[in-house]
Amino acid sequence: MGVLITINQILMAGVAITAFSLLLYSLTFNLRERVARSFAMLLFCLVIIYSAESLASVAPRPDELELWLRLQWVGVVFLPSAYLHFSDALLATTGKPSRGKRRWAIRLSYALAVLFLIMLPLGLLVGGLAADSQPAPYLKPTLGTDLFMLVYFVSIGMAWYNFVRAFRRSTTSTSKRRIGYLLVGSIAPVLGSFPFLLFSSNFAAQHRLIFWVISVLTNFLVGGLVVMMAYSVAFFGVALPDRTVKSRLFKWILRGPVTASITLALTTIVRRAGELYGLPYNALVPIVMVASILTGQYLVTLTFPMLERWLFYGNDKDEIEILRNLEQRLITRNDLRQFLEMILAAVCDRLQVKGAYVVALKSEGLEIVVRVGKTFFDEDQNPAELESVIRANHLSLEMFNWGDDLLIPLVDQNEEGAPDLIGLLGISGAAGTSLDEDQIQVINSFRERVLLALKDRRLQEGVFRSISELTTKTAYIQQLQAAGRYDQSGLLRDEIPLAAADFSQWVKDALTHYWGGPKLTESPLTKLKIVQAMLNRYDGNTSNALRAILREAIERVRPEGERRFTGEWVLYNILEMKFLEGKKVREIAMRLAMSEADLYRKQRVAIEAVARAILEMESQNGHTNELPKSE
Repeated sequence: MGVLITINQILMAGVAITAFSLLLYSLTFNLRERVARSFAMLLFCLVIIYSAESLASVAPRPDELELWLRLQWVGVVFLPSAYLHFSDALLATTGKPSRGKRRWAIRLSYALAVLFLIMLPLGLLVGGLAADSQPAPYLKPTLGTDLFMLVYFVSIGMAWYNFVRAFRRSTTSTSKRRIGYLLVGSIAPVLGSFPFLLFSSNFAAQHRLIFWVISVLTNFLVGGLVVMMAYSVAFFGVALPDRTVKSRLFKWILRGPVTASITLALTTIVRRAGELYGLPYNALVPIVMVASILTGQYLVTLTFPMLERWLFYGNDKDEIEILRNLEQRLITRNDLRQFLEMILAAVCDRLQVKGAYVVALKSEGLEIVVRVGKTFFDEDQNPAELESVIRANHLSLEMFNWGDDLLIPLVDQNEEGAPDLIGLLGISGAAGTSLDEDQIQVINSFRERVLLALKDRRLQEGVFRSISELTTKTAYIQQLQAAGRYDQSGLLRDEIPLAAADFSQWVKDALTHYWGGPKLTESPLTKLKIVQAMLNRYDGNTSNALRAILREAIERVRPEGERRFTGEWVLYNILEMKFLEGKKVREIAMRLAMSEADLYRKQRVAIEAVARAILEMESQNGHTNELPKSE
């Protein structure tokens, strides 16, 4: 009997931990979805119920025991309302919104819950404590308890009716299966919240062993059913592939409820074993606790990649592995800078020169990739002359002198196999130096490494451009999938609300090609109502209409007064100089007296400000705040 009671206490705490962890998950990842919000309310009630019951099971004094049992009733009182609310949100998701009756039923249910909550401290909902009752203490029923039970079963019955309707309205096999999981999992709140002892205390006292066996099995079942419900709810309103949602939830459960519950179980067993042998304080308890947490996290980190591939990747393992490897091995701007700085430092050290630099030659001009020591660019000279020299020697494979600098062309081959100058390695103050054969060999070795880095970076930039173009299209498909997963009419919606990050990316792309280019002409922003409304003013030219909207949005970011180069004008100045005037990043950074890294961060903030301004313009013109679909 004592073993069963201990197991039951561990399971109650485990359910509380699981419900709380899944509550945090819902609040973190899909809080915008109504189904997830109502499910979070349901989980909150379960957290209160099981946490209070767990604390009551170990309360040392009758007054503390009664306090926790009454607090448990706070969750019990609101659970039927949350249950009904959740079922209504689920039914509405399948394309059957409330026409008023269900909405008023939910409001009435919450109003009655508040009334019962007021009755709780007055002793009208439940009576005094039956402290010596076997097999467990409970609060005695009253007339208010009978009234609550009536409301409880009516609410649960209405909720189940909504669940069945939602299941019948599901058309695809996937949506039917997941709502089926919800149907089965929705048993958990009923099993976990119903006060069985109020109506079966005599039977429980006569059959204590049966009671505790049933209690253990019930708590174990509730924990599994809550996870089943959370699994189904995790897909609502989430525009991500199923494998991503499953993987994220599985990892969350392993790191949270599983690790915490195992830790709790082991520490409870060690503590009770110590008490059994007359050791009220067991030094092994904190040791076991820390070891359990660290070991659990270690095992999750070690085994999860393998479990993820085995459980969720299916036939897409090869493609996903390629993308994972790209993420781990790609060369970022910072990685390239560090690598090239290391090479340039070695060049300066070997040749004993004052500085060196690497520039990349692009269609829009020179880009200073990295520089070390004192170079030509520190003297505020115009690099246009250097650019003309480079282009004049674009077919040369040999190093040549320019002023005091020794220039080494970085030449690659284009698609036709012809020489293609992609950049230049410059060594300051080495023009008049007589180089021996060893030094020339060293310079050629450094040139090969710099060329390799620039080639890889250029290749990756092409990959990033392709991925960026693909992301917008796949995001739209995923949004359609999320909208039509449980309601097929969602596939026919003209407008799909997308994440703010997607919208900001569209704004950035359009600003990048502000003066012309596919990112402006083919931008999803052309579907905005405010852009469509301005087509007549611009003779049906969507590019000019969108350009005007972007310009107006930038003006909304502009502070009042005469333009200055102070802190409050930073965002506007970046937008004006970068996108409207087309100045280079280095030039803007020097003008605004900030580093290029800081400029990129401020630019991101400025673009987000423009995105918000466009959404405000769309809303102020009487249109919804939904974002347009991308083609």
